[in-house]
Amino acid sequence: MKYQILLSLCLSLFLAVPSATQKYACDPTLSATSKFVFCNTSLSYPDRAKDLVSRLTLREKVQQLVSGSSGISRLGVPAYEWWSEALHGVSNVGPGTRFNATVPGATSFPAVILSAATFNESLWYKMGQVVSTEARAMYNTGLAGLTYWSPNVNVFRDPRWGRGQETPGEDPLVVSQYSVNYVKGLQEIGDQGGNATAGSKLKVSSCCKHYTAYDLDNWKGVDRFHFDAKVTKQDLEDTYQPPFKSCVLEGHVSSVMCSYNRVNGIPTCADPDLLKGIVRDQWGLDGYIVSDCDSIEVYYKSINYTATPEDAVALALKAGLNMNCGVYLGRYTANAVKLKKVEESVVDQALIYNYIVLLRLGFFDGNPKLLPLGNLGPADVCTNDHRTLALDAAKQGIVLLYNNGILPLSRNSTQNFAIIGPNANATTVMISNYAGIPCGYTSPLQGLQKYVPAIKYEPGCSNVKCGDESLIEAAAKVAAASNISVVVVGLDQSIEAEGLDRENLTLPGFQEKLVRQVTNATNGRVILIVMSAGPIDISFAQNLSKIGGILWVGYPGQDGGDAIAQVIFGDYNPGGRSPFTWYPQQYSDQVPMSDMNMRANTSTNFPGRTYRFYTGKSLYEFGHGLSYSVFTKFIKSAPLTIVIKKISTPNTHNILFANSNIQQNHVSKGQAIDISTINCQNLTFDIVIGVRNCGWRDGSHVVLVFWKPPSSADVTGAPIMQLVGFEKTEVTKGKTGFVTVKVDVCKRLSLVDSEGKRKLVTGQHCFLVGSPSERQVKHYLNVRLAKDGKSDVGQVSL
Repeated sequence: MKYQILLSLCLSLFLAVPSATQKYACDPTLSATSKFVFCNTSLSYPDRAKDLVSRLTLREKVQQLVSGSSGISRLGVPAYEWWSEALHGVSNVGPGTRFNATVPGATSFPAVILSAATFNESLWYKMGQVVSTEARAMYNTGLAGLTYWSPNVNVFRDPRWGRGQETPGEDPLVVSQYSVNYVKGLQEIGDQGGNATAGSKLKVSSCCKHYTAYDLDNWKGVDRFHFDAKVTKQDLEDTYQPPFKSCVLEGHVSSVMCSYNRVNGIPTCADPDLLKGIVRDQWGLDGYIVSDCDSIEVYYKSINYTATPEDAVALALKAGLNMNCGVYLGRYTANAVKLKKVEESVVDQALIYNYIVLLRLGFFDGNPKLLPLGNLGPADVCTNDHRTLALDAAKQGIVLLYNNGILPLSRNSTQNFAIIGPNANATTVMISNYAGIPCGYTSPLQGLQKYVPAIKYEPGCSNVKCGDESLIEAAAKVAAASNISVVVVGLDQSIEAEGLDRENLTLPGFQEKLVRQVTNATNGRVILIVMSAGPIDISFAQNLSKIGGILWVGYPGQDGGDAIAQVIFGDYNPGGRSPFTWYPQQYSDQVPMSDMNMRANTSTNFPGRTYRFYTGKSLYEFGHGLSYSVFTKFIKSAPLTIVIKKISTPNTHNILFANSNIQQNHVSKGQAIDISTINCQNLTFDIVIGVRNCGWRDGSHVVLVFWKPPSSADVTGAPIMQLVGFEKTEVTKGKTGFVTVKVDVCKRLSLVDSEGKRKLVTGQHCFLVGSPSERQVKHYLNVRLAKDGKSDVGQVSL
């Protein structure tokens, strides 16, 4: 999110973060200022915000439009730093937050990509709760702000993207559900169970970024500041926009951040259709829109989109931007108003949106220590419960890619052990980017030492880039004397990072040679651990017979070493699923990262992107993940037929429930009906799935439900298949559990046409329960349009 060229300048102008003796607005001991209308908590947030803005001069107003706002001392309003980060824990990346002796660190959860691999919505919500509790505790101590520019909800479109680690993966539904749950966990006060609405009081303010079609940082000389993302209406509607829409409509997020790039020629932070038209008017954002840092200056200076700085700020404000991370609005808005490039009323409205969020946070309610959350303090940061949840998130996310029976290892084994690799003793690598200072570290070496105190360690490479092979011989020698060698390879921020995309999908440097020589040298078996955010082509390892197991561990957070060790030795039965497709190296040779198209194109040999459209071969499919148990699934109940009716009919929808044992092997072409003509309210159905644990261990299992759409002459470019629901369940050995997957017909079973319009297609819809690498259970559903407002089948009315 940082604009590297301008960062040093921006930071030099940011105000210092609050101290332990922070000032606060509406201090009741200051009678001259506490009697203002904006301090009256009995009034509505908009009325209070309007009163405050009405008291400001133009010069004062523009200094409140930037992230390092100066405050208004004559009104008793202190300076405030808007930029704080909480991607997977409270971070000191933004200037609004710092650590000191009072609070030396905060709980550092795994990188988002690994947390997404849990497919566990309740976990994502709890993570948000923990992070916001620690953020509030630090705010009360004078060490943090209240506005956090997290999460990143861009779809992980291309495996080379350096910021894929920040995202919940390649599937729009998973990204959407992660964002909704994490945002609610951050924003909701108390355990509201997801019932908080727009306009509610906020625990902290969350921000969904980077809007929109932003997923290229720096690839072969193409950088995010100059990149013009050419996106079709179809791809925009069914891939890039859904997570942001869910953030606003379902998560009630209080902020959206526009991105650096252009979309179809227009900078996102200057596009009135994207900002005011969609986010504000269509989706109804109750909050503020903020620029990435400093997006306005970027489109003025880097691409010469406007003639003057005043034109640039006027364009942004009129498009719907309310807050500038950086300084441009503060420097040039007053002159833009004087030159009549933008009305002062537009500035007023921007400030009102900003202040309403601060009012919802209690910023203008007096001493924060007297507020409902004022009792939180340093003792509420890095608690045992919080650290346990971070460890649990790592364990739940770890994906067992391959196992020939060697895993789990026996805890009582007396065999010789070795741990090898550039990430074998990783610490800071495990906490990924946008991380703060963690509560502590447990590296993979330290985690395994708790099981095997005498384990031998050799790095094999001096760092992840592994440009020198001189250490490989020593690693192979240790492996030759060991029965079990755990080899931890992968990536770090020197390979995949903000501002740095990969150009290939292979292990860096001599890492592959390290794996091969260690494997050849060992007299026993090798367990390969891949620590990375993005997928790596490890197909060579699949052909090495001595490799007995392969684990992908993402960047597992502060206690990742414990998580890895507990999985290896069977104290935790892995159940994570890959949140992305593992492509072969040829993919990066064939597909330009700058091509934003999702759908395959045979005329250009473009294979498509993500499991939804990719037509090539993959190493591991989206959703792949093994367990130490064996699970079987069956459909207990599901409807066979859905009858839909147009809005004009008196009974809007009906569903027929029947036995799900139906054998049909063809997909009929159906009629595509615009969902705007259908009453979609409450048009849902349930699929109840039984999960039996046939193994000898208790374990968790993620049930994935995919949809194969019917073909239609009216809608081209349908996904090969698409995830429409998922649930995670714990099943005791020998027992059967049941999960219910609720499917929203209009949201989950609609296709997007070339004009970006959603259509519901009649005919036969096929559902597949289980990932492509599992034994899938099929179910067929017939969608019918009622004739003349009356159904031609028996019905059970909802």
